[in-house]
Amino acid sequence: MPDPAIVLGFDTSAAHCAAALLSDGRVLAERVEPMTKGQAERLMPLLEEVMAEAGMRWHDLSVIGVGTGPGNFTGIRIAVAAARGLALSLDIPAVGVSVTEATALDLPRPCRVVIPSRGDQVIWQDFGTDGEARPQQAAADTLPPGPTPAAPVVPLPVAIARIALSRRDAPGPRPAPIYLRPADAAPSRDTPPVMLP
Repeated sequence: MPDPAIVLGFDTSAAHCAAALLSDGRVLAERVEPMTKGQAERLMPLLEEVMAEAGMRWHDLSVIGVGTGPGNFTGIRIAVAAARGLALSLDIPAVGVSVTEATALDLPRPCRVVIPSRGDQVIWQDFGTDGEARPQQAAADTLPPGPTPAAPVVPLPVAIARIALSRRDAPGPRPAPIYLRPADAAPSRDTPPVMLP
């Protein structure tokens, strides 16, 4: 009988640093720490703490699940880069999971998930309805008619880990960020340095 699959799921796409470790669907350890900044410094220590709490080592992992957004630009990149680096070094698959899909896990269909974003904006997506299902962003008071927004029933990092485990044998392309709008950053106005031969 094969060893149980161990999956680490994590997300930094919003004002949090979240991680969960599962063994064949059973939660071994889970943490969600609210934070508006500092995810880059906190993520790896948090993952190590979750692993230690469950008595696991990095090489015990079978698959990594990572939240790919949409959400905070920098936060998404932090988690995706960490997942890709860990997967490469451990020679295991990394599976990207949209935050809206993870939020909708185990909700009855049809359903709509709505996630707060910047200002009066929200990120939303309908599941189990006709039409194209993709995350979108809009002002909270301008959402089109559709299912009543539903609250998640599975914690975000647990949902990411469960979805990643279900796709372990067909992980698809490497995780990549999901962005719904252009970046706020502008190119530098300074003259670039002269490159010497």
